Amino acid sequence: MRLGLNLGYQAAWTTPADHLAMAQEADRLGYSVVWAAEAYGSDTVSMLSWIAGQTQQIDLGAAVMQIPARTPAMTAMTAATIDTLSGGRFRLGLGVSGPQVSEGWHGVRFGKPLSRTREYVEIVKMAIARQPVSFQGEHYTLPLPDGPGKALRLGFHPPREAVPIYLAAVGPKNLELAGEIADGWLAIFFAPDAAGEYLQHIERGRAKKGLGLTGFDVAPSVPVVVGDNVAWCADVIRPYASLYVGGMGSREQNFYNQLAVRMGYADAAAKVQDLYLSGQKAEAAEAVPQEFIERTSILGNKIQITERIRQYAAAGVGTLSISPYVGDLKSGIDTLRIVAEAYEESGVAE
Repeated sequence: MRLGLNLGYQAAWTTPADHLAMAQEADRLGYSVVWAAEAYGSDTVSMLSWIAGQTQQIDLGAAVMQIPARTPAMTAMTAATIDTLSGGRFRLGLGVSGPQVSEGWHGVRFGKPLSRTREYVEIVKMAIARQPVSFQGEHYTLPLPDGPGKALRLGFHPPREAVPIYLAAVGPKNLELAGEIADGWLAIFFAPDAAGEYLQHIERGRAKKGLGLTGFDVAPSVPVVVGDNVAWCADVIRPYASLYVGGMGSREQNFYNQLAVRMGYADAAAKVQDLYLSGQKAEAAEAVPQEFIERTSILGNKIQITERIRQYAAAGVGTLSISPYVGDLKSGIDTLRIVAEAYEESGVAE
């Protein structure tokens, strides 16, 4: 198992300079990848391009580039370009986002996310491999049949004919699709004790290609809070957990709420959602079960962190990407170093 760092996206309490410093420290410490995210603020591509030119070895991961935000050909161009600029260090994470962002921000209907993702990934792979891009599907037709368009191929030679593709997946069908068409899975709220439930769906997808789990990268993003009081550490995570379980989507369609239900927290998930959507955000955070946070986070001192790292490795995780929940850059750097030390002491390094 390898370590990664998930920077998330720029927010009111972060700066690009802090994110760069975190990425550079992770690079020095031997972390395998740094991920950047996008929703409807800072974009992934700009952040990773900036970090690429100021790091040496660490891979640069999109977690994620939103499918409704770009045509598949544009995504292929971008992936090939960053891979070239960085000397072959790019990892392409893709996701359909959610109905509110897809339709409210990008103006793209959210319907049929599985078939759209399948077609999108096929076109991206075709373009990066410098094949003439010709495709006839339900969602994409290239070239358009009634105009002057022609099947074009990527206009330069990137260092690789393929880049690693990861899917951000939550539901069982999307997990199966990730196993079938991708090289890895970007997971959220990953509980090591429930790994078998998740991986069975990925295994079904891999089996369609005659493959097993070997070579497939399970890459959860895991909140980390360092401290001697686990309950206090969990409280730091509560607003994040309640935002996703309670407010990331509508009452009718919230994939993270549905995930919490599948994990055995149906009553709590309903309560968190009711409170959050009624504007009672502090109460919603308090209603997130302590057990849910402890199962899906890394909390405590270095001894506890070391044991949790072993648990993630035993669960089949290939890249453990940490998200430090800290209030300043120094605390973030300290967290990176403590986790790196715990990782070395855990004995799970490749």
